[in-house]
Amino acid sequence: MHVKKGDKVMVISGKDKGKQGVVLASYPKKDRVLVEGVNVVKKHSKPSQANPQGGILSQEAPIHVSNVMPLDPKSGEPTRVGYKVVDGKKVRVAKKSGETLDK
Repeated sequence: MHVKKGDKVMVISGKDKGKQGVVLASYPKKDRVLVEGVNVVKKHSKPSQANPQGGILSQEAPIHVSNVMPLDPKSGEPTRVGYKVVDGKKVRVAKKSGETLDK
């Protein structure tokens, strides 16, 4: 996958197009990512021990990884991802600026 947990991404298609957020979780087997503040859905919950009131909760739902692009660390614009081998390790590189996306 071209994005990882902790990456700052922009949504490039769908109802939340143009929104930015941080990847909270990634699900590589399903090709989906959970982005902070994006694709917020209402979830109805019954009263339970943890939530005795019950009610309607708002939470993020996963979106397809093809609908997000990582942001370039230099310019803050969405960029494609390339790969390079640096010191024997494969690192992700922003195509626009050439900066590494991995810490």
